[in-house]
Amino acid sequence: MKELDEQERLIVRHLIRDPRESDNGIGEATGVNVRTVGRKRQRLEQAGILSYFTHLDLSTRGTGQFAARHLYIIKFRIGVTYKQLLEDIQKEPFVRSIFTEIIFESHIAEIDGNLAMLLFIDGADEKDIVQTVQEQLIPSLLRNHGQDSIESVNTIRVLSPVRTMRNYIQPLNMTAGYIRKDWPDEAIYVGQTNNTTP
Repeated sequence: MKELDEQERLIVRHLIRDPRESDNGIGEATGVNVRTVGRKRQRLEQAGILSYFTHLDLSTRGTGQFAARHLYIIKFRIGVTYKQLLEDIQKEPFVRSIFTEIIFESHIAEIDGNLAMLLFIDGADEKDIVQTVQEQLIPSLLRNHGQDSIESVNTIRVLSPVRTMRNYIQPLNMTAGYIRKDWPDEAIYVGQTNNTTP
């Protein structure tokens, strides 16, 4: 476990606010020497503690490609293992094509001792999502994991995002893809500190 030092916390907080900021800009904003910013940023990236993602909004609020999103909870029977799920996902040819288009986000989960997949599926409308899941996704899962591998499927219609990745509260602190400049630094969470004062 790595606890961030105070300089790292300043750097990471600034990157959460603006991930495109240069080391020079971070140094000016935080008071941390620019060489220290570069060195600490690179170490955090290499350790896998700090990573960056680009979100392209394909919903009606963005490009308009997708107007609906459902959360599918696909619960597998006892006996389908975590290792098997990962290996099958890596071998699945559609992971790089159709599933990239329709799956906004996915997770492996555990429900009452069974493994499950949590899949946020996008579509033009509700009917489109149901068709894609029934005609492409479910057959693919059954082919990979066995015809009796799925115990249950539940769905939840997702209306709109509120909070993502802890700090991005879209209806509250986001403007034009960034955290608003007037959002206080102390409201940007970068982990707990274990500082104990005697």
